[in-house]
Amino acid sequence: MTDSKDDLPPDNETMREVKRAKARKQAAEDKGGIGWKTAAGIGIGSAALAAALIYANKARKKDDE
Repeated sequence: MTDSKDDLPPDNETMREVKRAKARKQAAEDKGGIGWKTAAGIGIGSAALAAALIYANKARKKDDE
């Protein structure tokens, strides 16, 4: 008993999405992790956000007094 293309079910929306997901996963594995520039940007952005929140909170406390 051999499986030929005629024996396989038609390509429906679910099968297309599974194939797309597998292709995206493979592309992500081939690409690797994030680069050092991206990691540095995330770190600097996080620090800037934290500093802005601290500054805003201090300014609000001074206005309340």
